[in-house]
Amino acid sequence: MMTQLLDKTGKKKKEIELPENFSSVIRPDILLKVYEVEKKSLMAPWGAKPGAGASYSASGILKHQRHVWKTTYGKGISRIPRKIMSRHGASFNWVGATVSSTRGGRKPMAPKSSRNLFKKINKKEVKIALNSALAGSKGKFVFSSDFLKLKSKEFFEVLKKTFGDEKVLKKKSVRAGKGKLRGRKYKSNAGALFVIGGKEDMKRKGIEVVKTNELKIKDLAPSGRVGRLTCYTEDAIKEIGEKLK
Repeated sequence: MMTQLLDKTGKKKKEIELPENFSSVIRPDILLKVYEVEKKSLMAPWGAKPGAGASYSASGILKHQRHVWKTTYGKGISRIPRKIMSRHGASFNWVGATVSSTRGGRKPMAPKSSRNLFKKINKKEVKIALNSALAGSKGKFVFSSDFLKLKSKEFFEVLKKTFGDEKVLKKKSVRAGKGKLRGRKYKSNAGALFVIGGKEDMKRKGIEVVKTNELKIKDLAPSGRVGRLTCYTEDAIKEIGEKLK
């Protein structure tokens, strides 16, 4: 597959041949499978606090027998553990506690932070998924290395000239609807991805930059699907061809 190599002004410099990885057959099923495994391996362990919901002195204080202290016999209430709020003589004001059906009780089948989220996956499937993500990347624009040395104003002017109305920059906006009240006030697009060589360096606001030795499925396919607008440097193309032979 041939593509254009653009100089720092966005003009065609010459044509170069892309590695065979960019011409691979796209396998969306394997790509999604590897994406889910990679996503879980990058998740931080989380779970319920040990002893959560069971910090009440309610377990075992009630009995269902006649003529005993603190009995529920004849009260017409369930036999769940209860904590005593107040009492008058032998009459108690108590509420259910500890069990999952009560307010503040423990959750049934609560997640545990000790759970192992890591899953093994075939190396060939990882390679197929990475090749599918590369082949399905939108654009496949290749820039010369001197493009990274431009100042920010000139850099974004060249991008605007090259891509036009395409959504290149990552933008955050306020979500419409009730999601604002439920912990997801903002939403954002993925924006463009810039893949650079291992020895190159670039930082631009609104552009996600990743080096070839750190390239993952989640970078090329953020939702497990192909089609992200991706730009490469000439050095990055050479390193990808050598790394994924």
